[in-house]
Amino acid sequence: MNRREIAIAALEARIGHHFDDRAAFERALTHASATSGASKIADNDRLEFLGDRVLGLIIAQALMARDDKATSGELSKRLHVLVSGRTCARAARAMELGPALRLQGAESARGGRANDRILGDACEALIAVLYLELGLERTAAIVLGLWSPFLDEAVSPAAANPKSELQEWTAAQGFPMPAYRVLSRTGPDHKPRFTVQVAVGDQRAATANGGSVQTAERAAALALLLQEGLGA
Repeated sequence: MNRREIAIAALEARIGHHFDDRAAFERALTHASATSGASKIADNDRLEFLGDRVLGLIIAQALMARDDKATSGELSKRLHVLVSGRTCARAARAMELGPALRLQGAESARGGRANDRILGDACEALIAVLYLELGLERTAAIVLGLWSPFLDEAVSPAAANPKSELQEWTAAQGFPMPAYRVLSRTGPDHKPRFTVQVAVGDQRAATANGGSVQTAERAAALALLLQEGLGA
């Protein structure tokens, strides 16, 4: 066995499931960079789309079951954090998904196996394949096992609603209100990527990416709060 085959076997052991559909499993691990110039190779883009929805349903149900007194607003804040790309990347690292990824050599050399976005997308794609093979109930058991370290974590106001937190902080400091600007839009129409900058006056600014303008704005706001030591 080569190193990647060993990593794949170890990944399945940590997940607790041997994937029957090896083609779908391999696709879930395949980043778009690996398909460059190879039109017959499918990446994990569509699976990530499905996995994102499955994960949201699983976590939403779990949050409602864990706290029958929480308001919809409180549940939404927790859900936003728990299904975020950052949390998916944390789950991916916990299962050591990075070494099993299929990446173009240049992407791997750039640190792609440790990249939050790449790890998060692959994690969601794996959830999609689990759902297609096992159904919702058995997939939920696996996902909640992987997410168990995160479910009881305190949610900081910055992580839950970074734009509001940044606005409140700037007002309290007497700074100008945050100004958001879309710097670029890339990617296909079905999966665009937006780069947004948020600036507070002339001295403070941060830039982040997201699949929508709103997501990129939240990420940029959180990045600026972290720069100021307020988002931990």
